[in-house]
Amino acid sequence: MSPERIWTFRVRHILDAIENILRYANFAYSLLMLVPTPRDRMVDQQGRPYFLWDVEMSLDEFEQSLHNADPETRSYLVGKLMRQAKPDDVLQFVSPQQLADLWPSVDRYLGKSRVFWT
Repeated sequence: MSPERIWTFRVRHILDAIENILRYANFAYSLLMLVPTPRDRMVDQQGRPYFLWDVEMSLDEFEQSLHNADPETRSYLVGKLMRQAKPDDVLQFVSPQQLADLWPSVDRYLGKSRVFWT
């Protein structure tokens, strides 16, 4: 391999590494900046979270449904969460990777909040 090709390969490799570092640094910074609502302030006297104001479901039931529900129900609940909860609170229940994985099926439940999440 010529010295020129080796140099080009190394520079490309270094630039890729810098790009990855910046991507992870931005993600880590965003996690540090989150201010989620404490669980005790997230629910009303009946244990219903503020983002489920129109459904009779406790926070515990919501969390169980997120993990045990069929895929369509899970997509609906995650979409409702993304649509009605503070973004900081969404990440208490669903990881960024889960959001990415569910995106094709959640997208239709976001309504006007879709712009925010894209």
